[in-house]
Amino acid sequence: MESLIYVGLGGFFGANARYALSLWTDSMLAPRWGAFPYGTLTVNIIGSFALAFFGAWFSARTGMSPHLRLLVGSGFFGAFTTFSAFANESVALVQAGANNLLLLNIVLNNGCCLLGVALGLIAGQRLFGAA
Repeated sequence: MESLIYVGLGGFFGANARYALSLWTDSMLAPRWGAFPYGTLTVNIIGSFALAFFGAWFSARTGMSPHLRLLVGSGFFGAFTTFSAFANESVALVQAGANNLLLLNIVLNNGCCLLGVALGLIAGQRLFGAA
């Protein structure tokens, strides 16, 4: 039961951070470059990098509370990143007949998030010496 509290608390902050950053990103980029799910792409890339970086940091430390991993890893970043929004926005692009934007969304989310994880691990390993 205690684990659920940590995940839920982290999730509360992660979901609110995602919502705020998505709104801000969309409001900044959509007027300049047109309709596209910029906010979801942004949180997914940042979250992928940051979760990998956090994992490297956490792994480099002994004696860390497993509750911290639940709070930050499963809770915050689990709620901060959003595959379901990516999937729904991709379907909306199909329904709007924006097939080129659909392909761009798929390539950017998958490619940039994988790159984000790789860079997060590399940065974390270099900074914290994690294996």
